Amino acid sequence: MQIKINKAAIIHAKAATRKYLRNDLRDKLSQAKISAQLCVIALLFAIIASGVIILFRLALGWAQEHTIPEATDFSSAVSDWRTYLPIVGALLIWVVAGIGSKRYRRMGIAYVLHRFKLHYGKVPLQSAPGQFFQALIALIANFSVGKEGPAIHLGATSASYLAEKFKLPDNSVRIMCASGIAAGIAATFNAPLAAVLFVFEVIVREYKIHYFFPIMLSAICGALSSQLVFGNIHEYDLITVTRIPLDHYPILALGGIVLGCAAAGFNHSLLKMTAIGQHWPLIYRLMIAASVTTLIGLFLPQALGSGDLAIQATIIDNPSLLFLLALLVGKIIATIAAIGFGIPGGLIGPLYGIGALIGAILALVSAIFFPSIAPYVGLYTVIGMTAMMGVCLSAPLAALVALLELTNDASIILPAMFVTIPAFLIAYQGFNTSSVFLKQLDIMGLGYKVPPVNQGLQKKGVRALMDRRFVIVNDNDDLLLEVMKRAEGRPVLVRNAESQIQMLSLEMQSFEDSTTLSRHVMQGFPDTATLNEVYELLSIKRRGEVYIYRDNNQHIVGVISWANLWQEIRSGQV
Repeated sequence: MQIKINKAAIIHAKAATRKYLRNDLRDKLSQAKISAQLCVIALLFAIIASGVIILFRLALGWAQEHTIPEATDFSSAVSDWRTYLPIVGALLIWVVAGIGSKRYRRMGIAYVLHRFKLHYGKVPLQSAPGQFFQALIALIANFSVGKEGPAIHLGATSASYLAEKFKLPDNSVRIMCASGIAAGIAATFNAPLAAVLFVFEVIVREYKIHYFFPIMLSAICGALSSQLVFGNIHEYDLITVTRIPLDHYPILALGGIVLGCAAAGFNHSLLKMTAIGQHWPLIYRLMIAASVTTLIGLFLPQALGSGDLAIQATIIDNPSLLFLLALLVGKIIATIAAIGFGIPGGLIGPLYGIGALIGAILALVSAIFFPSIAPYVGLYTVIGMTAMMGVCLSAPLAALVALLELTNDASIILPAMFVTIPAFLIAYQGFNTSSVFLKQLDIMGLGYKVPPVNQGLQKKGVRALMDRRFVIVNDNDDLLLEVMKRAEGRPVLVRNAESQIQMLSLEMQSFEDSTTLSRHVMQGFPDTATLNEVYELLSIKRRGEVYIYRDNNQHIVGVISWANLWQEIRSGQV
């Protein structure tokens, strides 16, 4: 007995299966729920994002072998070519910025936060080359900026671009963006838990369980990528941390007050400088930052770079109090000049350097009155780093966990928490301080505030609510009434001669016992949109319907009415 195989039927069956799987995946991703599919996609995208960050770190590490300043006295610094790297770097940054379009010049953590809040985390791919090369030049030229800025921007861009390329729903694009940021931070610092907390405290600014697992998986991927290439290194495990006795805690509380004042003063100065230079030509701002950095480098080369040189200065044997004070002033000025005038880079590295110096200075000053504090300079250094990052960025938990992972020493937890509380209260209540990133967005005129209803609706894709039981017919007056009768309550859509989609409905005439057909033009949304776009349109009149299409309006896949959307809002599910 022979069995005849219909190849056309098999091909059709395979195509139908693939279509079903794609639609099922889109339906899963449109929900504001945790799913294995979401986690797998986040992990795949995190591999790409981590690869980009590893490439950046390799290029930076190779270059910094030759460019880190070593001169320690004025005469040798003047003749050292590395002293003048900031001027060369500023010119190169200006050239690279001029090559690209002005439209894509914005970059950094504040810009990513803006795109995350108002554009579903869609960071333009065209901004990535500028961020990569300009930040690389800035770090090689020893500007006082951190490497987490480009890591966050490049991680967000890589993941969000891939999500858009694969036409994922917008609510999932945002999750992919957050996951890419976590991968970038973890691949930079080998601190996966801190990366997760930073994303939730600074970028997402709320906790949702369906965000947590994709972000956590991406952070794991970033940390493992870092360990595979660079080894399981904890950057600050050389800092000697000694467990402090309980009778020292009142002194720590006073240190928290000082750190809160210092953080508030730093934020105020940085933001004021940012506002002053906001409308100056780019070349002016870059050259001012380069000149300031070069002058500081002539006398205090340890004040340059992301912060590692300043931290090393605090852990050397018996550092001079006057030297640390001078270094602190130089580091603050170099950081404010670089970040305030638009040198591309992050803020966390410099904050670590400034915090370490303040902590060491507090320990040395306290040791004059209480000699028993002398052995705990390393702990004060780490506490200063934690407080400065936590207060300035409004991310206390991320700061604490970051230093825990970077020092690989759990004894810092209790004293760091104890110091952070008064520091926060002094800065935020006493000086009305707020997150430096949010203030930067205010200065730049970029939005980040989203009403709660809209924020909730952005978490669900249209495929999660659309009615798939609809009827669509071509315009034919003779058949429309019959179609309405047989629709049995399902939405009836009409495609008119201009290829517009209209909603057909029956209206009862009040003055006679009859009904008439009415129609109105509907607006369509792609099936990657969220319920927020539908709400923005229908809430104007608080009635009506929209249709949902796949690829183009010839392929309609569902209908959403205001009644269904309002019911979803009232249900408390958004």
